[in-house]
Amino acid sequence: MSNIGVWEAAEPGVQRCILKAEVGLMMMEVHFEPGAIGYLHSHVHEQMSYCLKGKIEFKIDGVLTTIEKGQTIYIPSGAVHGVTALEESALLDVFTPIREDLVKR
Repeated sequence: MSNIGVWEAAEPGVQRCILKAEVGLMMMEVHFEPGAIGYLHSHVHEQMSYCLKGKIEFKIDGVLTTIEKGQTIYIPSGAVHGVTALEESALLDVFTPIREDLVKR
């Protein structure tokens, strides 16, 4: 059973929905309650995150960067990264290649 288009819990206070996963690209929307944390992790995928609303602090390979509505950040392959929602926030994440570890086919 596919989880495309289905909202699911990630970390506490974090919900995600894979919008599309085709060929070599995947798009996912992620919602954060204030103070929610996306735990530090890494993957081989390149990632771009666009802030749909709110304000999010990214930690990428030890460097802190804050983005807010209308801003985008790039996360290179292999970078150790995580986030903290400084307020209620939403991201649009794009990955290449597809995050097969997140997609249920």
